[in-house]
Formats: sequence, structure tokens, C-alpha cells
Amino acid sequence: MKQYKVETLIYYTKLFANKNHIAEASKKGIQEQLNKYTADGWHLVSTDAAPFGNAIYIYLYFEK
Repeated sequence: MKQYKVETLIYYTKLFANKNHIAEASKKGIQEQLNKYTADGWHLVSTDAAPFGNAIYIYLYFEK
């Protein structure tokens, strides 16, 4: 039987930052989560993102 997990990462917009600051800031956090879960035998199967107010929520879906 497969197991599933969802990891949610939240990044907030900065008023005076460049237009790509969320993409640049999220790379490190996403890579850390990928390393953590793959070391434990999980596989990334899907991703999603949704804006909410001044933040963007990034969802990483894993299965094992």
C-alpha cells in the first residue's frame, strides 16, 4: 500500500524586491525538502502553487 505526504512551503512577497525574489528564495527551501524526503525513500509525484494575500503557497506531493 502506498503512502502519501504533502509538504507546504510558504513564501511572502517583499514590497521592494525584484520580481523574481520568490523564485530565487524558494529554490533553497524546496531543494532542502526534496533532499530530506528522498533520503527517506519518498518520491516527488506532483507540485502545485497558490497565491493567497501577500504569500504564495507551494505544495510538494510525495509518495512512498
